[in-house]
Amino acid sequence: MREPAARPLSAAEKLDWLRLIRSENVGPVTFFRLLDHFGSAAAALDALPRLAQRGGGARTIRVCPRADAEREIARVDAIGARLLARGEPGYPPLLAHIEDPPPLIGVLGHVDLLAKAAIGVVGARNASAVGRRFARDLAAGLGRAGLMVVSGMARGIDAAAHEGAMETGTAAVLGGGVDVPYPPENEALHRTMRERGALVSEVEPGTAPLARHFPRRNRIISGIARGIVVVEASPRSGSLITARLALEQGREVFAVPGSPLDPRARGTNRLIREGATMTESADDVLRVLNERRAPALAERRPQPFGDSGGPPADSELAATRRAVVESLGPVPVPVDELVRNGQFSAAAVAAVLLELELAGRVERHPGNQVSLIS
Repeated sequence: MREPAARPLSAAEKLDWLRLIRSENVGPVTFFRLLDHFGSAAAALDALPRLAQRGGGARTIRVCPRADAEREIARVDAIGARLLARGEPGYPPLLAHIEDPPPLIGVLGHVDLLAKAAIGVVGARNASAVGRRFARDLAAGLGRAGLMVVSGMARGIDAAAHEGAMETGTAAVLGGGVDVPYPPENEALHRTMRERGALVSEVEPGTAPLARHFPRRNRIISGIARGIVVVEASPRSGSLITARLALEQGREVFAVPGSPLDPRARGTNRLIREGATMTESADDVLRVLNERRAPALAERRPQPFGDSGGPPADSELAATRRAVVESLGPVPVPVDELVRNGQFSAAAVAAVLLELELAGRVERHPGNQVSLIS
C-alpha cells in the first residue's frame, strides 16, 4: 500500500480526508484501502454509494456532508487545536505504521512532544497509593532519560504517570474530544496538560467519552510508544487490552510485579509469567529499549485493494462475493484464510470485503480478521 506523502495536506484535501473518515462504515483500514485504490479522498467519496450498494447495503450509505466537516474544522480552530493527517509533519512517527492508524488526529497543546521517543505507562483506575507513587516516580525517571510519557488520563495510574512526567513531556490520548475533560475529577489535570503537555484524540471535539471509544484509544497509546509499562491491572482491565495491542504492534511490554494477595496485581503478574519484562525501576525499561533500539517501521497494513494485474472483472467479483459471504460467520477469520480457501485473487477478496464493510455487513478485527454481521 502506498505511503501518504510526508507533506502538509491542502485545506481542500484535509476537508475531504475528514469527510471520508467521518462517513458511515469507514474505519481506518477501509479509509486507506479507498485512498490507495482511488488516489484521493475526493474520488473515494464519490464512489462510496456505489460500493456500498454492490455490497448489498439495505439503504444508501451516509456520506459525511461538507458542512459537517467544515463545522468540525472550525471547532478545532476555535479551541486552539490542530488536526494532523497521517503523513503530515508532526504526526507521531510510530503511530503511522500500525495496522490501523487514525487518518486524522486532533492535538491540543504542544504538538512537538509527539515527535519524541515515547513510552506508555498505564494501569488500574482504582490504584493503590503505592501504585500511584510508583507510577509517578517511574514516569519522572523515564522523562529524565529523554522519553515522552503517554497515557490515557484515566484516574489512578494514568493520572499519576502524567503528573510525574509533566516537567519533561507527557501526552494524553482521550476517549472523547480533546476539549472534554474525563473523568471530571481530572479537569485540573486536563487544563495543565493543555498548557504544558499534549492532548490527543481521533474523535470530534466536544464528543463525550463512550465505552466503544476506549479500545480504539488504547491502540493509539500503544501505537505512539516504543513500549508499554503496566503498573497495576486486574485480569479483565483495559490496561491488559493495551498490552495485547502493544504486542500485536511489535512493541515492548513491561509489567510491575505485585502481591498475589492484591487483585490489582493479578494482571501484571500474569503478564510477567507470559513473558513481559519485570519492571522495578525506570532502569529496567531503559535497558530493554536501549538493547532493542526501536521497533521496525515495516508497513503492516493489508495489501492494496488492487494489484499490478488491474482491477478484478465484474464476473470474478460476483463469484467472489457469493463465496466470501458463504464462508463468513460471527467468528472472526483471517483474510488470508479466505484467499487460501477460495479460488479467487487476493485483489478480488479485498475488493469484496471493502464493499461488504461499506454496506455494514462485515466487521474488521485486529490481526487482519473479519466477521459477518448478522
